Amino acid sequence: MRINNGKPSDIHPPAGSYSHSITIPGNSELIFVSGQVAMRPDGTIPESFEDQADLVFQNLVAVLHANGLVTNDIVKMTTFIVKGQAGEVVRDARNKYLDAHRPASTAVYVEALVSPKLLLEVECMAVRLL
Repeated sequence: MRINNGKPSDIHPPAGSYSHSITIPGNSELIFVSGQVAMRPDGTIPESFEDQADLVFQNLVAVLHANGLVTNDIVKMTTFIVKGQAGEVVRDARNKYLDAHRPASTAVYVEALVSPKLLLEVECMAVRLL
C-alpha cells in the first residue's frame, strides 16, 4: 500500500500523526476493527484518562494481532474523545503504539460514550496484502 500519496500542494500538510490519503492495492483484504475502549479482560475500567488511552491502544493492538496484523497495517483510524479530555494524551498513547506510522485519521470530541466511565474509543480499518 502507498502511504502519504496524494500530497496536494494546494492544501495544508498533515497537522498531526496522519496522512491525507492512503491507496489500497486491489489484491488485498480489508479488516474493520470495532471501536476499542479501555476495558480490561475482567471488565474493569481504569479511572485516569492516561491509563484509559494506553489501554485503548493495547486493546486495538491485541485485536490486530489476533487477526495476524500489526499497527503498520492500519489504513484508517477514527478516534472519539469525550469533551474535556486532553487530546495530547491520546497523541502520546497513539505514538507509543503506532510509532512513525501515519494512517488516514479523524479525531472527534463527543459528549459521551456508551458508558460514562469510558473517556476514549478508537476504531480502525486495516489491510492485509494477499
